Amino acid sequence: MNLFELFILAVGLSMDAFAVSVCKGLSVRQIKPRHACIVGAYFGGFQALMPLIGFVLGVQFQRYIVSIDHWIAFILLLLIGVNMIRESRGDAEELNDSFTFPTMLPLAIATSIDALAVGVTFAFLQVNILPAVLFIGCTTFVLSAIGLKIGNAFGVRYKSRAELCGGIVLILMGCKILLEHLGFLP
Repeated sequence: MNLFELFILAVGLSMDAFAVSVCKGLSVRQIKPRHACIVGAYFGGFQALMPLIGFVLGVQFQRYIVSIDHWIAFILLLLIGVNMIRESRGDAEELNDSFTFPTMLPLAIATSIDALAVGVTFAFLQVNILPAVLFIGCTTFVLSAIGLKIGNAFGVRYKSRAELCGGIVLILMGCKILLEHLGFLP
C-alpha cells in the first residue's frame, strides 16, 4: 500500500469521526482550542489504536486464511462502506455539549470500530503497521478538529455527505484489493 492509498484510506476512515465532530460542533456555543484537541485526541487516538488491535488479531489468524485474505478484506471494507452510506441517509444524532470522558469515550469507540476491521486487512496485506496507524490517527485528529469548527460554523449540512464519501472510498479500496489479488490490476 503506497502513501497515496494510505491517505485515501485514512480520510475514508476519518469520515465517521469527522461527521460526529461536525455534530459535536453544533452542540457547543463557542469552540475553544482545547475542545479541538480533546475531540482530535479521542477520535485520532482510537482511529490509531483500533487498526493496531485488528492487525495483531489478523496476524494471529493469517496462516489459516491466507488463501482467502483478499476476499476477507474486500467483504469487510464493503460491509463497512455500505454501513457508512446507509448511516449517511439517517437523521442527525443528538449530541450533548460535554467533552468529558464518559461522553467522548463511547463516541470514539463507535467511530473507530470500522478501523478495527481495516487493521485485520492490514495484516493480510502486510502493511508496515506503525507508520500506517500513526498516519491514520494524525489524519483523523486533524479532520476531527476541522469538523468541530465546521459544525460550529455551518451546521449539519456536511455530516451526511462526509459519511457518504467515506463509505464510497472504503468500498473502492476493497474492490481495488480484490481486483489486484485476482490479477485484474497490477
